[in-house]
Amino acid sequence: MSIKNIFEKSSPGRKAFTLQNESFDHFQIDKSIDKSLLRETKAHLPEVSELDTVRHYTGLSQKNRGIDNQFYPLGSCTMKYNPRIHEEICMTHSFANIHPLAPSSCSQGNLHIIHELQEMLSTLSGMHTFCLQPAAGAHGELAGLMLIKAYHKNRGQADKKDTVLIPDTAHGTNPASAALCGYKVKTIRSNSRGNIDIEHLKENLDESVAGFMTTNPNTLGLFDENILEISSLIHEAGGLLYYDGANFNAIMGKCRPGDMGFDVIHINLHKTFSTPHGGGGPGSGPIGVKENLIEFLPYSKVIKKGEKYIYQKDFKDKSIGNLMPFGGHFLVWLRAYIYIKLLGLDGLKDVSENAVLNANYLMRALTKDFHLPYDRSCMHEFILSNKNQKPYHVQTKHIAKRLIDKGYHPPTTYFPLIVEEALMLEPTETESLETLNTFIEAMRSIAKECVDSPDVVLKAPHSTPVSQIDEVLAARQPKLKWTPSST
Repeated sequence: MSIKNIFEKSSPGRKAFTLQNESFDHFQIDKSIDKSLLRETKAHLPEVSELDTVRHYTGLSQKNRGIDNQFYPLGSCTMKYNPRIHEEICMTHSFANIHPLAPSSCSQGNLHIIHELQEMLSTLSGMHTFCLQPAAGAHGELAGLMLIKAYHKNRGQADKKDTVLIPDTAHGTNPASAALCGYKVKTIRSNSRGNIDIEHLKENLDESVAGFMTTNPNTLGLFDENILEISSLIHEAGGLLYYDGANFNAIMGKCRPGDMGFDVIHINLHKTFSTPHGGGGPGSGPIGVKENLIEFLPYSKVIKKGEKYIYQKDFKDKSIGNLMPFGGHFLVWLRAYIYIKLLGLDGLKDVSENAVLNANYLMRALTKDFHLPYDRSCMHEFILSNKNQKPYHVQTKHIAKRLIDKGYHPPTTYFPLIVEEALMLEPTETESLETLNTFIEAMRSIAKECVDSPDVVLKAPHSTPVSQIDEVLAARQPKLKWTPSST
């Protein structure tokens, strides 16, 4: 299958509707522009009719894989289904168009939402308070680590507390955020059950440890059975615990990071709480803290005085300062607020229970054909590998690309790094039994093809305009613009 780009469809003289110049002479637009900013030559743009332009880009959009047209096995990580009523509410003029510098007297409803969302997230996570400002998960991580550093500095221990411990199952942003914050990073290995290796943790615990970063359940999709012992060990060594809330979809209403012993947390509102995140944004990574970190929070926080809501104005001396202009991404907060309000605590609990149920159903159905590295009940996600397909020279990337031919966007591959040839699946709570069974059939058919006709899998995908590419060359020498061929 081949597809032409918009330049290849260009034909001299074709164009969409244009305004007649003689009707708008009084505008004199070109004379108001500094001549130094004008091009000397005409821009090389495709000459295409309006209808052909519409058809071209509509056709491209229909080639996308997403939650609106098929089961999306990346699930809660990026493409969880989000109710459309949230989008309708977010387009309301009072929400979508209010200026961030509008006086509080003109934005009491918006400030009320922010304040109540802070309180609801605190209740759900077991934290004392929340600041919504961070604009993404990694931004929240950096903010949380800055809070930990400010805490130790306030105690006169900043120079001594220079190390952050991170499990080998961590999200890749964890060590990056710690390093960006100026910390040394030590990796703590996992044991045979996918838990943090307690003995290895003890070996690395000393007075230099400022904090410990992890998510629970971890990126293997497993709940760490020793989390209370781990939190006690870190606190006894004078460190603080940071909770990466990217996997919060698995535990809402069931358990709380604050009760596990964590001191600071970020929550990816764009994952668990209903903002479409495909394509890289928008995002939001609010941070919640226990009492010992409140005085170090950023300035941006809505407080209630009497019957009125206002932004906190008292710039605290110990605060880490603002992390971005204004308050943050209000419409992401609004979607989260609506999501929580519509579902309630019981509904959120159902979300997590169904996400975990769907993941375990899918996992058990697929272990007949694919290798399961950790044979335990999983949470909202689980990891498979290509061990059963390896004798046929089939790698995980081949399985993922063959899924495209079956009508599915590929899931996460080669992560977490501690599982060779990993394949991560996250079905989420909204998928039906029929949908899961159809996906199981597709995966089983691929497993059968690996045995009966491996070339079909090795050369996949077959149904796309571009099949396999040289991924190393594409990463090292990317071509960022189209150039016509010489033939």
